Amino acid sequence: MSNKFPNPFPEQTPSWVKKMLKNDKGLGDTIERITTKTGIKNAVDYVSEKTGKDCGCQKRKEYLNSRFKYN
Repeated sequence: MSNKFPNPFPEQTPSWVKKMLKNDKGLGDTIERITTKTGIKNAVDYVSEKTGKDCGCQKRKEYLNSRFKYN
């Protein structure tokens, strides 16, 4: 039986993914980069500044980086 679809979980990470994530230590860095590019981080920072409450972004980023590291 032939496989009509490519394997969605390749054994090796594609080169374009490695290039995109080369400066990220882990999942926290990736999420921060995406939220910065989409403008979400600016909105969160604005609300945080106006309310005087810390959003917890830095702690969350550090936790995610330690829990989901890229090797």
